[in-house]
Amino acid sequence: MRAVIFVNGTITDYSQLAQWLRPDDYTIAADGGAAHCAALGLLPAVLVGDLDSIDPTLLAEYEQAGVTIERHPPHKDETDLELAVRRAVADGATEILLLGALGGRLDQTLANLLLPARQAWPVPILLADGRQLARVLRGGESVTIHGQPGDTVSAVPLSAEATGINYTGLEYPLTDATLPLGSTQGVSNRLVGESATIQLSSGILLVVQEKFVGA
Repeated sequence: MRAVIFVNGTITDYSQLAQWLRPDDYTIAADGGAAHCAALGLLPAVLVGDLDSIDPTLLAEYEQAGVTIERHPPHKDETDLELAVRRAVADGATEILLLGALGGRLDQTLANLLLPARQAWPVPILLADGRQLARVLRGGESVTIHGQPGDTVSAVPLSAEATGINYTGLEYPLTDATLPLGSTQGVSNRLVGESATIQLSSGILLVVQEKFVGA
């Protein structure tokens, strides 16, 4: 089961957002992320958070519609998104996709990007924004990226260093490379075919793919 969590970030194009959705997604709204569900005409299965950001009228509609509401106190140690991720895992998600996790407050955006890397979550957590899809790769893992020639692929280290990096299928290959935290060497590579593979021996990488749009 794939869980899609709507986060209270900035979304400017709902048509692009809709491309990531599937009919059988298990949807969760993280507090104010419920506004994005409403904009898409979706009723989430669960609403999670301290409910300080959701419109009261929408909250009342959810209560009347029988949406499961997991309310938390305002004074808590986790963000609404982290609580929503924990709920998705508890409900049996095998993959989690975050939508609306970027934009708005810079601190929240950074926290949302780093959340998948903070601990070894038992399921993969991906983040989509516009035409971009991001995922975290940990030491000993590899990922095969599918797309079209010209898709941009970037690998950004999130640990002190990421070592043993190997690329195949990208315009600028790497072999047993090391990228230290803050390095931009892995930014703006490109698919040369319809797939590429990135392998990592140790550390943590944020891998971001952006779909190519031709002229």
